[in-house]
Amino acid sequence: MNSPIKLDPSLKKATGLGVGTSQARGSKETAKTAASTSTQAPATDSVHLSAQAQTLTQTGGTGAPFDTKKVEEIKAAIAEGRFTVDPEKVANGLLDTVSDLIQSRKK
Repeated sequence: MNSPIKLDPSLKKATGLGVGTSQARGSKETAKTAASTSTQAPATDSVHLSAQAQTLTQTGGTGAPFDTKKVEEIKAAIAEGRFTVDPEKVANGLLDTVSDLIQSRKK
């Protein structure tokens, strides 16, 4: 059984002082540097989108890469228990994919 961890109450009095900071070490020079850098504006990050990404965001991604109607039909068939898997078709598709991968590595 784990026993509760007891915290030293004196740690509560030292809020805002991180371990290893200039203030915690008591260095006046580094404390001045830390104070002057804290008034500077924070650094900002920027992101640059490719032309393709910009096009997709402008069109709202409306060009679905798949047939949504077909997906809904398949979902309904699965829910109703009408969906059957043709193992030969799956195997042929898998073989085609593997063949394509092998051909692309040879190039």
